[in-house]
Amino acid sequence: MIDWAQVKKLCHEVGAEDFDEVIALFFEEVADVIDKLDNLTDRSGLAEDMHFLKGSALTLGFTQMSHLCHSAEKTAATGDAQCVDVGAVIQCYVDSKQAFMAEYLMKLAA
Repeated sequence: MIDWAQVKKLCHEVGAEDFDEVIALFFEEVADVIDKLDNLTDRSGLAEDMHFLKGSALTLGFTQMSHLCHSAEKTAATGDAQCVDVGAVIQCYVDSKQAFMAEYLMKLAA
């Protein structure tokens, strides 16, 4: 679910002293889009939302979420936005965030 090698690489790139800020910004920006999806009535921008989530997820090592968003982005971009299981994307984010938060201090110390 989490690519810890990617997380460690990002931590190294931004520096350990700034990494908590990067994580907080990631969760804040992604939460805004997740909240939007949770109350979605117009799916016309769904491909763009999935593209943003895909890139964000990939950056922080949320591989399962990134793959799911990639598939949803492709589906929405071909005009089938109604077929995208937005609930699955939201749940994957919740599960990924929980897994990340439960392990990231231990994984980065290793």
